[in-house]
Formats: sequence, structure tokens, C-alpha cells
Amino acid sequence: MRTFRTVLEQKIRERRQTLQEFVEFAEVFAREHNEAGTIGVRHLQRLIAGRKPSGEPLGPTVQPATARLLERIFDVRIDDLLSEPRPPEVVEQQRPERDTVELAAALDWLDERAGWQSGTSRSKVRARLAELDLGHLLDAGARRTRVGRTLLARALVDYYGERGIYRGVYADAEILTSVVTRADWLDLACPLDGTQDRLTLADDNGCRAPLDDVEASAAMSRLAESVALGVRFTNLPLYRLRSVDLGRQRVCGRVSVVPFVEYALTADLLERELTDAVSIGSLIQRTPLRDKHLPSLDSVYDLSGRVCAGGVLALCAIARPHDQVRGSADYALLVQERSGQVLNAAGRLAVIPKGFHQPLTDVRAEAAVGATLRRELEEELFGRPDVDATASDARPAVPMHPGRWSEPMKWLAEEPTRLRMECTGFGLNLVSGNYEFASLVVIEDEEFWRRFGGQVEANWEAAGLRLYSSLDGDLVSELIRQETWSNEGLFALLQGLRRLSEVGGDRVSLPPVEWRLGG
Repeated sequence: MRTFRTVLEQKIRERRQTLQEFVEFAEVFAREHNEAGTIGVRHLQRLIAGRKPSGEPLGPTVQPATARLLERIFDVRIDDLLSEPRPPEVVEQQRPERDTVELAAALDWLDERAGWQSGTSRSKVRARLAELDLGHLLDAGARRTRVGRTLLARALVDYYGERGIYRGVYADAEILTSVVTRADWLDLACPLDGTQDRLTLADDNGCRAPLDDVEASAAMSRLAESVALGVRFTNLPLYRLRSVDLGRQRVCGRVSVVPFVEYALTADLLERELTDAVSIGSLIQRTPLRDKHLPSLDSVYDLSGRVCAGGVLALCAIARPHDQVRGSADYALLVQERSGQVLNAAGRLAVIPKGFHQPLTDVRAEAAVGATLRRELEEELFGRPDVDATASDARPAVPMHPGRWSEPMKWLAEEPTRLRMECTGFGLNLVSGNYEFASLVVIEDEEFWRRFGGQVEANWEAAGLRLYSSLDGDLVSELIRQETWSNEGLFALLQGLRRLSEVGGDRVSLPPVEWRLGG
């Protein structure tokens, strides 16, 4: 299904890198291998097009240093890199890629829900791909990232009103979010050990409404742009929240499952629609998807009446010993910058781990919030690629069997007091209607940092990882005020800091975190 203009473009996408990510990689590669060549995003866009604006081939005009750099990275001659690849149909006949299979499922879903004849969505997506300009897509993504979190939250307050809106108060600053919640959904302090977090599986007999022309067009464009940008797409089940029953040290509710495409091509489209509307200064008559799917707060709270997917995300705090350079014993607080390859909150700051609430193999047993959180710890911080649902075709029957745990997870499990996992709050994110289980992960034993601190590494979902000290109130205050946060990430950060201040003792010296709801 993918169409590439040059072998160079194909190889970059096979590396699952955006153009910006490849440029950054090439810069490091050149420095480490003493190559003089350099390349920027605009230059790379011209190279992957394969031709000058006049239509002439680019090959002879490429600077020798740039050509040597690209040839050394890919071990392919520059003339071949700038040539057209084999037709996609030939590649697919030899070895269908997983992305191709998953995309086919999404196209079939779109045909069915839009009432189109079989194969119509494939033709429409192919035609849309031919119209797309990769440079424009990257520019649009960068423009959306520049739309600050507060602007999005204010736009949603204007749309829905103040009722239930979560506001954090930290160091005399009030932080508005797009999360709606209730007082009895906050400060839950619920251990995520499978005993107090009990989400039970319900049948899903809901009838899916057909897509109208606006919805079908938006879904088709989303698929085409995802293919062009190399966004990972895996049509595995997601948990759909049907009801919740929350209280102090209690997380209960009912879930069913829906295919990922059901969420990705409906509710998840609301975020981009919102961001684009805010970027031009108005939501009026520019949010037809929101007007249909989430027109009011009552519709947001109507969990059984809509497809409400969501996630589990946690502030991770790792105890560190006294250090001559850093100073007193503290907690290392982890924050990620989300990669451009992820479907959700791309380019935004978020706590880590952060993942969709979904099963891998055991739909009933993995419904517990803690099950997702443990899996995300293994995948996003402890280097377990075999639990990454987007990256591996062959999965074991029990991916989280203790015999398959990473060394850090095995060590933590040897003594229960070494690891604290708690749900700190629950809310509904007005950006797309998602449910969010905000959590706190605390590694209490500082021996973990001595043994495994050097092995803690973010996976492909993060473009970067930041460390903050739980004793550094100034830097944490600056962090909280940054506009690049995802709203759900900031919600989890504030709730996590609030709980960490209660349980962290002398390792924590931060201004108190307070919250209030509404205006």
C-alpha cells in the first residue's frame, strides 16, 4: 500500500523514522564516523523526491560529502538511493509486511462503516497519498505541536463550560487542564496489585453507527497521512470503558473490547480537529466531528453510550542515594518527550510509562489497571520489545509471565516493598473523550538505581527522556509551566507529585500541589 518516490525515502520509512529524526541520526553518525557531510530536513525532502523542480534527476547535483554520508549510512550507492524503488505490489507479493496487513484491516473497516463498495477506501487512500506533500505534512505536525496546552484547554472550557474541569495549583500558579473529573475520583491512593483495582469484562453488544461523509473523509485522510509519515498502526483490541466505581483505595468498573481502528478513525480524530481549529483562532463551525461525537459534557460522561477508550499513565519516581555532585538522597522523576511516530500526544511532554489500556492475550485477566502499568514499565523503561504490541508479530501466550520478566522487574518482585504502584486519580480528557487512569510508580529501594539505573531507557515512543530531582522545586516548577505538555500527562504529573509528597519523606522537597474543580 505504501508508495515511495525513491529508495532513500523507502529506507528511511523502513527505519521507522521521521525526516527530522533521520536528520538528527545522520548528524550523530557523521560526527562519530568523521564524515564531513551534513543534511537538513528541507534538503532531505528534495532528495527523497528524487528530482529537481524542473523534473531533472537529482543524482549528479548531490554534494559529494552528502552522497558519501548517505552511502555509508545505507551501504547503497547514491544513484540507487535516488532511484525509484520496485513497485509496492511486487514487494507485497513477496513478503506482506505487518503494517500492510493491519492497514488492510483498517481499509476493510472503513469500507464497511462508510457504506462503500469493497476496495473503495484503498483507492481513495492511494489517491490521497499521491496528493500529499511530505514536507507540508511535517510542517503541519510541527504547527500542531506549537499549539500550547493552555490554549487547547481554554478552547475546551469555552466549548463545554467550567463544570468539573481539573485545575492544579502549584507554587502560586494555577494550571488549567482539559481533564474533567470529580472530587471522589481524585487522591485515590489505590494500590494497583490486582485486589483493589478490579475492572471486569462485559459483553459489547453495541451497534456501530455508519460514518457520514465528513467522518469517512477524515478517516481516509488519517490513514493516508499515517502511511506517509510511517506512524505505527496495529489493530489490536482496546478496552472500552462502560462504567466506573471509584473511591479511596478502590478502582472498579466494567470494560469491553473494541478494535483499535474503531478508536483511531473516530474518537482520536477529535484531537487534530481541535488543534487545527485552535491554531486558526476559532472552534465555531470548524469542529463537525466534535459536534457529533462529544457535543456536551453529558455526552462525555455517557460512557455506555459511546466508544470510550483510554490509557494508563504514571509518574515514575526512582530512589537515588546521596551523591557528591547531586547532593542528598532523592527521587529521579522521569518525563518523556513523545515521538512523532506515536498516534497519541505526538511531540508532547508526558509522564512515562504511558500506554493504551489494552490486553495482549488474556482479555479478562489483563483488564486490571495494574496489568497495563506493569507491561508499560517493561516495554517503555526496562527494554522488553516482546511486549510492544506494535512491533512484534509473534507473541508468547503469557507475555508477562514471571519467567519472561526483565532483570529489573525480577529484582523488584523479589521484595514487595521495593515497588509502589498506585492509582492517584481518574478523569475524562475532553480532547478526545479518553479515560485516563493517572498513577504513581515509586521504586523505594535506592539499590535499584545502583544496579539498574544505567539500563533505564525509553523505547521508540519517546523522542527523549528527562530527569528531574524531587528536591529541585525550581526546575520542577519550570517543568510544570511548559506549554508542550499533553493535558493527561500534566494531570498525572500533578496527581503523582501530590501523592509523592505524602509518601516520599525527606527525599521530597517541593511546593505542595493542590487542586480545584471548575472556575
